Amino acid sequence: MATERRTPGSQTSLREANRARIVDAIKKHGGLTQVELAGVTGLSPATVSNIVKELSASGVLHTSPTTQSGRRAQHVTLAHALGLVVGVHFSTRHMRIALADVAHTVVAEHHLPLAKDHRADNELDRTTLLIADMLETLKASMSEVLAVGIALPAPLDRNTGTTARSGILRGWDGIPVAELLERRLGRPVFLDNAANLGALAELRIGAARGKSDAIYIDIGDGIGSGLIINGQVFRGHNGSAGEFGHTTIVENGPLCRCGNRGCLEAIAGGYAILDGLKPTHGNLKLNDIVTKAMGGDAGATRALAEAGRHIGVAAANLSNLIDPERLVVGGELSRAGEILLGPIRHALERSVIVDEAAMPDVVQGQLGARASTLGAVAHAIDQVAIGGNDTIG
Repeated sequence: MATERRTPGSQTSLREANRARIVDAIKKHGGLTQVELAGVTGLSPATVSNIVKELSASGVLHTSPTTQSGRRAQHVTLAHALGLVVGVHFSTRHMRIALADVAHTVVAEHHLPLAKDHRADNELDRTTLLIADMLETLKASMSEVLAVGIALPAPLDRNTGTTARSGILRGWDGIPVAELLERRLGRPVFLDNAANLGALAELRIGAARGKSDAIYIDIGDGIGSGLIINGQVFRGHNGSAGEFGHTTIVENGPLCRCGNRGCLEAIAGGYAILDGLKPTHGNLKLNDIVTKAMGGDAGATRALAEAGRHIGVAAANLSNLIDPERLVVGGELSRAGEILLGPIRHALERSVIVDEAAMPDVVQGQLGARASTLGAVAHAIDQVAIGGNDTIG
């Protein structure tokens, strides 16, 4: 029986595949020791060491000495000089832009308020100017930007690149955001839902790190969620998975901005809380509610606790479906801490069907208001082909 011999071509292909595996692992985790790289990729320590040396010499990777468990180790990241990426998060009232290198180091950041019902064309023009200004400050050029990630607080249709439901983000309906910004910048742009990208950031560098199955709940003006299943953000068939705030919890309840009635967001979202407090507290902003509740204001505390109870009931239903290990609560109202998280946790404990020992824990997000922006940065890095990795994904 003839033995099959591996051709030089197949050896080269295998080495390229191993290089791509190592680069992808570093892109995903932001930086690992060589021992961790071997564990994550399944490659032998010797293979990892050889490829790291090769890619470091060619300027793709950067190594630095570190200590792990009392032993010396080499920490491996992507080389900072490979290029820059941009992450942009548009919320209903704010825009945040972060400029970072491919090693996930943020080198410039800008945050500004937006007018209510702002329009996409105006904000895309402003984004273009801000990115150019930030690059000029760093003495960098647009040609050094490898990719741009955009986080948008609305369900998105991955086939059309537009919002999947009109009315949720007025002024942005039917707008191909990525395509229009690409024309303005001349750089590749990638769009995703803000809660998905918040989940991605918390998975990579935040409170969901190391968890294969988790739920990220973004509680602000509205309510969104990002689903982490098998260590990946789950987007669904059309790209609109995770619209947690638009699950019906009170049939024929209050009218929601999506056009349905009784949605969780219409009962427990920021706008609903503000409306409920208006008769006693006048016109407030979300930040005011958190500040008052943390200062002992009974009305604000009660409003947040009631919202948390509704969110917890809905989260229990979701937990019974996907059985997560952890719920990470982010968004502007998450700053209230246990005032909001406690009622969510208690409602969850009453309704999730698993034993107490298997109950998902409820924790505050670690990245705060920057989660979706940092997720947009990570999303942009994920799309970049680096070091012989020709796969965009």
